[in-house]
Amino acid sequence: MSEPEHQNAPTSHPRLSVAERKERGRALRARIPRTSFGDWQPAADRVDVVAQLAEQEATRLPDLVPVRHERMAASPFAFFRGAAKVFAADLAPMPRSGLTVQLCGDAHLSNFGSFASPERTLVFDINDFDETLPGPFEWDLERLAASVEIAGRGNGFEAKQRERIQLDLVATYATVMRTFSTMSYLDIWYAKLSFDEIESAWDSNLSKAMKARVSGAAEKAQSKDRLKAFKKLTTTVDGRPRSLSDPPLLQPVSELLGDADQDRLMSTVREALHDYRRSLQADRRLLLEGYEFVDLAHKVVGVGSVGTRCWVALLIGKDDQDPLFLQVKEAEASVMEPFLGKSGFAQHGQRVVEGQRLTQSASDIFLGWERTRGLDDLSHDYYFRQLWDWKASADVATMPPEMLKVYAQLCGYALARAHARTGDAVAISGYLGQGKVLGAAMARFASAYADQNERDHATLVAAIG
Repeated sequence: MSEPEHQNAPTSHPRLSVAERKERGRALRARIPRTSFGDWQPAADRVDVVAQLAEQEATRLPDLVPVRHERMAASPFAFFRGAAKVFAADLAPMPRSGLTVQLCGDAHLSNFGSFASPERTLVFDINDFDETLPGPFEWDLERLAASVEIAGRGNGFEAKQRERIQLDLVATYATVMRTFSTMSYLDIWYAKLSFDEIESAWDSNLSKAMKARVSGAAEKAQSKDRLKAFKKLTTTVDGRPRSLSDPPLLQPVSELLGDADQDRLMSTVREALHDYRRSLQADRRLLLEGYEFVDLAHKVVGVGSVGTRCWVALLIGKDDQDPLFLQVKEAEASVMEPFLGKSGFAQHGQRVVEGQRLTQSASDIFLGWERTRGLDDLSHDYYFRQLWDWKASADVATMPPEMLKVYAQLCGYALARAHARTGDAVAISGYLGQGKVLGAAMARFASAYADQNERDHATLVAAIG
């Protein structure tokens, strides 16, 4: 396995003065008007959405494809979550700012949330990087804006309410980017958004009921740890902890395979767990070596990821009451690669991990990657992380307008911070200005795309029927 390289990280800005870099951003407005991002319409030769999904599902586990379809068919918002490939293809013909950052690649509302920092602080940030790749900053912002519009429609908000939230989202992104453009590189790198800071900074925007909801979400997230996972996801077999059976969402390897294949897979995963340690820091590698791998289960995750190979490895430390759960998740090529170029990393697990480390304010201490050969005798890329470590996502479907407004602002902050870490915050801020022009354009884009998303969702539902 090669050492980590950042050959596919965003290109650093040229050595210009701050004033020159800001002017560079402003000058881009003439070549790529900010209003142009609102002029989206489906291409005349747009590929049928069902065909696009089928192409992506060719590498998925066929038994789980119906589960993916069922989840995506639940609502237009659920469809949008699973249709990152469709969205990337729809963005490809649009104008591009040329202001490159490390993209999250799938910045919809449900891919933000809370998790524990290594210092055991509850932080809010982007938490999904399966599609991460360098690209124009607006691709993430457009996906987030479309997500807000689709969620608002699903929650029954009026058009004016949705537009106001869109304008606030982009204004927040622009304001935060402007703040970061005045900060030192180290201060940008250290910036994070803890729940204590959320309650402090957004205090005036939160009603009493909303404050209680934020506090409740924090308490719930902090209870979702490895010990809770141990109670919910394991049982006792012959006096030892083993994975619980909850098909098709969670299935122990002992139920899925015969003895020979089971032994072969357990041996392969044991070897992969050993080899992946080389992608960790030395101190974390030493910590992990104290745990013993004892069981494996296949887990169905998310919406867009359904059908990928995803395993939960149970490891035991000091004794049977000292568990560690590692999620071993397959990483495929980013859906943006056909339009933004191939990843510079040889392994897609490494692409995901390096992108996450670049953009998150704090990352899981066991985040790493490895390539291994499966029972199909093909090589598959994986990334590793803890399964539950205070990780939680907001229940967007139950948010009233004022709550979605604040939540969208939080997401806008997190996205701007990620982009400021990996791009030229000064040039991006110069291009954005106050964010009003781009905000109006994003509102128009999001409305037009939400219309198309509703048509695509109906097409999928009809195809399933």
